[in-house]
Amino acid sequence: MELFGLMLEGDVEPNEVTLIAVLSACSHKGDLGMGKMIHEILEKKNVRWGLSLHNALLDMYVKCGCLVDAREVFDRMESRDVFSWTSMVNGYAKCGDLESARRFFEQTPQKNVVCWSAMIAGYSQNDKPKDSLKLFHEMLGEGFVPGEHTLVSVLSACGQLSCFSLGHWIHRYFVDQIRIPVSVTLENAIIDMYAKCGSIDAAAEVFSAMSERNLVSWNSIIAGYAANGRAKQAIEVFDEMRCLGFKPDDITFVSLLTACSHGGLVSQGKEYFDTMERKYGIKPKKEHYACMIDLLGRTGFLEEAYKLIKNMPMLPCEASWGALLSACRKHHNVELATLSASNLLSSDPEDSGVYVLLANIWANERKWGDVRRVRSLMRDKGVKKIPGHSLIEIDGEFKEFLVADESHPQSEEIYRVLDDILLLSKLEDSGCDCDL
Repeated sequence: MELFGLMLEGDVEPNEVTLIAVLSACSHKGDLGMGKMIHEILEKKNVRWGLSLHNALLDMYVKCGCLVDAREVFDRMESRDVFSWTSMVNGYAKCGDLESARRFFEQTPQKNVVCWSAMIAGYSQNDKPKDSLKLFHEMLGEGFVPGEHTLVSVLSACGQLSCFSLGHWIHRYFVDQIRIPVSVTLENAIIDMYAKCGSIDAAAEVFSAMSERNLVSWNSIIAGYAANGRAKQAIEVFDEMRCLGFKPDDITFVSLLTACSHGGLVSQGKEYFDTMERKYGIKPKKEHYACMIDLLGRTGFLEEAYKLIKNMPMLPCEASWGALLSACRKHHNVELATLSASNLLSSDPEDSGVYVLLANIWANERKWGDVRRVRSLMRDKGVKKIPGHSLIEIDGEFKEFLVADESHPQSEEIYRVLDDILLLSKLEDSGCDCDL
């Protein structure tokens, strides 16, 4: 970049190769100002615009988050290749516009693995794991062999859905049988998937077999132990990590505090929270405060948890008030429960979960008038309880079932079979040997 500046000062005319190199550097550094300056040079000077130069400019705008400028460059291109189309898919997916990303994806001629991966990653990173896995299934049907980036996104989707069977198959088939090259990033994704699916022993096995680890590896297994109620192992791994010279970051401490919360380790949790900034220079964020409030609340220190909320150096997040509200239900503190619910509803008046939890707290205390008042408030505001649902995977497709749902075209047949199963179960419980 500095050499390019000297080049311009010396009135040396940059050629296409030079401009592509500098635009690539702008993309890598996110230097939009320099990128736009090069675009102006291209417009003013008589520089030949080849496809590679167009793509470099397009890529720069996409990676700097300027989709309007990227679209303008794309529309002006006389010829495009799969890189051009994939750049637009990537750009729209990363800014959350999945509809536009999918439209460009569908219009892409001669899609390659990179293009498929971009769209799959877009769904996975924007909380659309079912769409991610469905597209992955289509990709395999088209005969493409996924690469590392595809598998990382798909494994993340499996973790989000707790889809152990598919995640395990992906691990065993593509890594153990197809022998796709394994990187630390891919192994980290496998650990994360197993942990989120509740198979922490499988995650630990992958972690133990790693020939190389980075901080994400350690954070993933600590988070896995924490989420699966293995506080002791989480702390042991943290101690091992420090002994090997790895410096913890803010994510490490979120997992550690979560482990202490699930394990009821109040004194140890307080110690970690206090030493974050003093020993490691990590200033606690709202996530760390939420973990501490959850720890104090779970163990019955509700007043101390509330005091911590009041003394936070930033506005309390929903997770903090939510943790306190849940603790109030467990420990029958109606006063703090009402206060917590009020703060939660002030930021999201249509959060049905808060109303339901508050009504349950009143019901446990047999305050039926307050229960009716909460339910009446829900009706007045048009708030409806989100129905429970379940998800199953059949041949790569996901079937979702809601409570009392009749939207499925075969719902009548489904309920009839369920009734038969229930009847058969009751007959077997009563000792009858009957065939339906």
